[in-house]
Amino acid sequence: MGGAAESHPSDAAAYLIVSGGEAALVDAGTGSGAARLMENIREIGTDPMSLRYLFLTHCHFDHTGGADAVRKETGCAVVAHDLDADFLEAGDSEVTAASWYGSWMEPLKVDIRVTDRRKEFTLGNLTVTMHHTPGHSPGSSVLTVVSDGLLVLFGQDVHGPLNDSLRSVREDYVRSLEYLISLGADILCEGHFGIYRGKEEVRSFIESFL
Repeated sequence: MGGAAESHPSDAAAYLIVSGGEAALVDAGTGSGAARLMENIREIGTDPMSLRYLFLTHCHFDHTGGADAVRKETGCAVVAHDLDADFLEAGDSEVTAASWYGSWMEPLKVDIRVTDRRKEFTLGNLTVTMHHTPGHSPGSSVLTVVSDGLLVLFGQDVHGPLNDSLRSVREDYVRSLEYLISLGADILCEGHFGIYRGKEEVRSFIESFL
């Protein structure tokens, strides 16, 4: 739905999950392409008002800067892990990397702060599971859903990077990559490198960053 080629050059990928008349968005870009993101959702025949959740995989600006615009238009609940929610609600432009984009992070209220290692959400006929996978940021998370018998992994910043100003922790990152491999996903939707299909292709991509 969103990304460098779909909504705005500075946006990370944004993915849409639709089931049983309900929808969820995974990440929201920087906000510069928010109008185009909404138009993309409409163009595939989904009413933005059906958006129940906006899952933020971590606090970085290229994934979260557009969150408030999406919520204002759709009324969705913004979901983020507790450890990154603090930086979003404080409007911390350094830890969220907004300063890397020559911008700033407006304080963003998080509606649902996830504190568990794993938390399940019901979306239509699907169960969306949020997994805490720290390393890239303290609250970095991934999402999984089983669709048509295939395990789909929304692992937005599998590739990192790691940086002290982002509160990255290499040891946590390595453990999280090993955990992602253990999931055995059939499809990986990554935040900057696109979509990988097939267990071996997904595994090889994740392993390349170990």
